[in-house]
Amino acid sequence: MNSTPPIKLFALGGLGEIGKNMYGLQYEDEMILVDCGIKFPDEELRGIDYVIPDFTFLEKHKDLIKGVFITHGHEDHIGSIPFLLKRLNAPIYAGKLSIGFIKDKLQEHRLLGASILKTVDENSFVEFKHFSIRFMRTSHSIPDSLAICINTPYGNIVHTGDFKFDLTPGGASYDIGKIAEIGNEGVFCLMSDSTNSEIPGFSLSESAVKETLFDIVEQIDGRIIFATFASNIYRLQQAIEASIAFNRKVAVFGRSMERSIRIGRELGYIRASEDTFISGHEINRYPSSKITILCTGSQGEPMAALGRIAKGLHRQIQVIPGDTVIFSSSPIPGNIKQVYKLIDQLERIGADVIHNKMSDIHTSGHGTQDEQKLMIRLLKPKYFVPIHGEYRMLVNHVKLAVDCGVEPENTFVLDNGDILELDEDGGQVSGSFPANPVYVDGTGIGDIGNIVLRDRRLLSLCGTVVVTITIDSKNAKLLSGPALVSRGFVFMKESGELLSEAERLVEKEINSMLEDGVTKWSDLKKKISDLLTSYFFEETKRNPMILPVIMEV
Repeated sequence: MNSTPPIKLFALGGLGEIGKNMYGLQYEDEMILVDCGIKFPDEELRGIDYVIPDFTFLEKHKDLIKGVFITHGHEDHIGSIPFLLKRLNAPIYAGKLSIGFIKDKLQEHRLLGASILKTVDENSFVEFKHFSIRFMRTSHSIPDSLAICINTPYGNIVHTGDFKFDLTPGGASYDIGKIAEIGNEGVFCLMSDSTNSEIPGFSLSESAVKETLFDIVEQIDGRIIFATFASNIYRLQQAIEASIAFNRKVAVFGRSMERSIRIGRELGYIRASEDTFISGHEINRYPSSKITILCTGSQGEPMAALGRIAKGLHRQIQVIPGDTVIFSSSPIPGNIKQVYKLIDQLERIGADVIHNKMSDIHTSGHGTQDEQKLMIRLLKPKYFVPIHGEYRMLVNHVKLAVDCGVEPENTFVLDNGDILELDEDGGQVSGSFPANPVYVDGTGIGDIGNIVLRDRRLLSLCGTVVVTITIDSKNAKLLSGPALVSRGFVFMKESGELLSEAERLVEKEINSMLEDGVTKWSDLKKKISDLLTSYFFEETKRNPMILPVIMEV
C-alpha cells in the first residue's frame, strides 16, 4: 500500500475543445499551472468576444499556486492571463517572446506593474518544495516554444505544449537529445498535444512552405495581400523575406498583426531593415508589383482587416484588379464556413485567392500521428493523458499511445474539471469541480449566460415583435394599444393583415383580463407572449421573440 499522497492532475480548459488551454498539477500544499488561454467563439456564441476558463476553483486554492508556466505565446495559451491576474496574483514563467506578448496584454489591462513576470528558456531550472521544473525546446509555429518537465515525488511529468518534429523548421529546432534524456530518466506521466491525432504520417515542414511562398511571390505581378495568424511569427518572417527578395515594400494592417510585428522586431525574431516597411497611406506611391500587405482576418473574422477589405469597408485598402490574396492558414474548427464565405467575397470583387487547399502555402504547427508516436516512444511514459483537442482527438491519441506500449489501463481521457489522482498503483478520477466556459462580451466578464445566448439566437433566427399597451390600473381599463412593431420577423408594410389580427386578439384578451380584475404586469405580459407565440407560429411557422411593454397611468 502506497503511503505517499497521490498527485492530482486537472484541466480548466483544453479538453474536448480547441482553445482555452489551462492545466494544473497539485501535490499536497503546492499547485502549479500550465498555460492560461482563451477560446475564440463559434457562430453559436453571438456577440461574444472570447471564452475564458472559470477561475473559481483556483481562487479557492490561490494560496497553493506557485506559478503559471507558459509553453508559448499563442492566444489559446496566454490570452486569459490578464483575467486570471485580476482574480489572483501568481508569478508567470515564459519564454522571451511569450513574455513580450504578455507584457503588452498586461499593459493594455493596466496590470503590468503589479505582475511578476519571469523569463525562462530551455536551460532554466525552477525549484519549489515538491516540484522542480525544467524546459525543453520544441518546434511550433512561434519562437520560444517549450515543453515543460515537472519533477514530482513520483518522477517526471511532461507537458509537451504544442509541438511538431520539423527537421527543417522556420526557426530554432526541437531538442530531441534532451527529450530522449528525460525519457531515459523515466516519465511518470505524459500530457501530450492531441490536435492532429487523426492525421497519419508526418506534417509538412515549414521549409516547404517557404519554398512555395517564394515561388508564388515571384510569379505575381500585382499586389499581394497576405493573411495569416498574427502570432505565426515564422510565417510572417517568411512573407517578409519573400517580399524583400522580390523588391516589395511591406505594409501591416490589423491591430494584433501590428503588435506582433512590433514585438517581433524589438526582440529580433522579425528581421528586416526599417525601409522594408511602409505605412498604409504610402501604398499608392508604389507600383502594385512592389507591394505586400500583411493583415489579420485569415479565419474569416468580419471585423478583422481582411474582412473589412472584402466588404469594401476598409479606410485605406480596396481590392483592385491584379490583387492576389494568400491565406497562409487553415480554418480553425467552427470557422470553416466563414472562411470560405470570405474567399467567395474576395473572388467576387476581383481578387485572385490562394489557400492551403490549392498549394503548400500552410502547414500545421502541430505534429501528426507519427510525430505524436515519436514523442511517446522517446519519453516512454507510465501514464498517458491526452490534452489539447476535441474529444475524438483525445480518444485517437490514446490509441496511438497504446500502440506505442502504454498499458490501456494507464491512459485517461478526461473532461475539463475532472481531478485525476495518480500514484504508483494506478490512477482514478477522484472528483471534479465546475469548469464551465466564461463568456467575455465587451467589458462584461461572465455576465452573459445561456439564457442571454438563447435570446440572441432566437433574435437572429426569427426576429422580435414589440407589443406596447397603456393601461389605467386604478380603473382597470385599456387606454391605448396594443401597438405592434416587428423587427426581423415580417416586413410590416406587407403584413398589415397579420399584425392587425394580432393586435385585435391582444386587445380582446387584455380587456377580458382587466374586466376580471387582473392588473398584475407579469400576468398580462405572460398572456400576451403566450397568445402571440401561438398565433404567429400557427400563421407563419415561426417563433419571434415577443417583448410586451406595459405603460401605466
